[in-house]
Amino acid sequence: MTSVAELKKIQGYFKSGEGQYAEGDIFIGVRMGQVFDLAKEFMDMDPVEIEMLLESPIHEARTGAVSIMDFQVRQKKTPESRKKELFDLYIRRHDRINNWDLVDRAAIHVIGAYLADKPRKILYKLAKSKNIWERRTAIVSTAYFLKSNDKSDTFKIAELLVKDGEDLIHKAAGGWIRQAGKSDPSALLAFLDRYASIMPRVMLRFAIEQLDAKKKAAYMYMKEKKK
Repeated sequence: MTSVAELKKIQGYFKSGEGQYAEGDIFIGVRMGQVFDLAKEFMDMDPVEIEMLLESPIHEARTGAVSIMDFQVRQKKTPESRKKELFDLYIRRHDRINNWDLVDRAAIHVIGAYLADKPRKILYKLAKSKNIWERRTAIVSTAYFLKSNDKSDTFKIAELLVKDGEDLIHKAAGGWIRQAGKSDPSALLAFLDRYASIMPRVMLRFAIEQLDAKKKAAYMYMKEKKK
């Protein structure tokens, strides 16, 4: 069910104009809760049909597609072969996973969980991509590894993104190294000692958010001094 009020809220949230986030990306004003509920009903959908949803110009339809992918890979009954299909679909059709919310909705489990016991070279390739959403997938996917206290890739990929020019990458990278630092404060401080002076201000602020006031001030001073 669409809603004019919901559409206006979404337009403000995504800073879109006239119902569009980007060229060809249309919002129709369906509440995300409704999208997620519908996705749960169709969580066993075949990847071929999921790809058809990804082709839609309607943003909520693509949100439904990535939500189905997420719900499906998290089901215990889903075989490894299907998880690989969904992993491959996400990577192959990243052109349709083209907004931060779509990445954040599926990357952790569709990409991160799949790679938990596998080589992660693909993440480093994505981190070096010219496509902002592929770079965001690279860092967001590492959130799954943090669940098992596996922090190495989070810091390594953040290192590749430390001079990124996009605000949405700064926030993601800063947020995830902050999260990694919860279980390994010394690793976070070592990263900040090396990069605080050159990383984007937003990334730095996200990274130091939970440090004490004295450490925050010290790292912000490093940044200001570098100017």
